[in-house]
Amino acid sequence: MRKILVTGGAGNVGGALVEKLVQDKNNFVVVVDNLSTGFLSKLPSAEYENWKFIKADVNNYREISSIMLAYNFHYVFHFAAVVGVIRTQENPVSVLNDISGIKHVLNLSKNSTVKHVFFSSSSEVYGEPVELPQHEHRTPLNSRVPYAVVKNVGESFLKSYQQEYGLPYTIFRFFNTYGPNQSTDFVVSRFLALALKNQDITIYGDGSQTRTFTYIDDNVDTICTIMNKKLLENDVINIGSDKLMTILELANLVVSLTNSASKIIHIPALKDGDMTRRQPDNTKMKEILSRDLISVEEGIKRMMYDEKYLKSIGL
Repeated sequence: MRKILVTGGAGNVGGALVEKLVQDKNNFVVVVDNLSTGFLSKLPSAEYENWKFIKADVNNYREISSIMLAYNFHYVFHFAAVVGVIRTQENPVSVLNDISGIKHVLNLSKNSTVKHVFFSSSSEVYGEPVELPQHEHRTPLNSRVPYAVVKNVGESFLKSYQQEYGLPYTIFRFFNTYGPNQSTDFVVSRFLALALKNQDITIYGDGSQTRTFTYIDDNVDTICTIMNKKLLENDVINIGSDKLMTILELANLVVSLTNSASKIIHIPALKDGDMTRRQPDNTKMKEILSRDLISVEEGIKRMMYDEKYLKSIGL
């Protein structure tokens, strides 16, 4: 049986990943989350018995070491982090503390039964792009906001531990992943929740910022295929759609699909952290999936009728 640790496993991507992993009875999954932004409702249903949740803070060495030493994991997905543009701007020291968690996980993995560490990085590391689409190895990483700096530092730690200790890694640079587990701190879920309640939708600036939006199933299917087929060892991959859309277009689409009475209200732009453009070169992801990615229209429709999501927003 494969023993797998998922830190941050009660979050959006982590929770969906755990749900996918436990469907394979050959996996035993331990979920670690301090529930600062995660929720127990995002964990798998009781029908699955091959998983365990432990409330713990990966940035606390005593807490995470007792777990890792007890279970002798084969694979580690380190997804625990302070996330969200507003939250990371308002809590920069908490963001920097996440460097401790990265170091703890790697130090506990390097001379143990861990065969591979998978790390959740972010499109934020690219900063304001100098080219589109953004390629994993050609595009410079030039963001200066604390969240992006920590992710960049994390990537450097993985590369260094592989070089010195031979610890294999794969880095996932996620681009705007959305789905039923996503909290309303993030744009797709927030817009959809407001539209379903016929409340005004606020947009920072004129809404001309471009983004790509990736439905969670595409994200998780890519991750699991990489693990199962042992792909991209000691490499990095962009995980995201390459279909560009402005924030204003997204808001209008959500209003249209929900037939909402919501009005779109523009508020002052954020001072920092809201990049004007973002688009991945997702050639690797497309090759791994071997299918079309789920469109934004289809993804939003899936969320609209997802009971778990509707309950999370009070509907």
